[in-house]
Amino acid sequence: MIFDLASAEILAIKAIDWIATDNELFEIFLGSSGADLNDVKAGAKDNIFLGSVLDFILMDDDWVKAFCESKSFEFNEPYLARQFLPGGDLPNWT
Repeated sequence: MIFDLASAEILAIKAIDWIATDNELFEIFLGSSGADLNDVKAGAKDNIFLGSVLDFILMDDDWVKAFCESKSFEFNEPYLARQFLPGGDLPNWT
């Protein structure tokens, strides 16, 4: 369960790993974020980038489900983790 910054960072790093193992999804991530492979490697140490990775996954319920099932997370954990990273405390108006 996500209950602090450290566990949020771990989940987000696992999300990078999950995205990177799917070539098509990784290309979509790179295209939508403007990042390249070097940015992703460096971003694994940057909480703002980690937050953007979770924002990306949270855009699609199927991605959330697939990620959580592959990494044995509860379906709400990416959302909870996002709240601990920079910008995650902003209200969701949708």
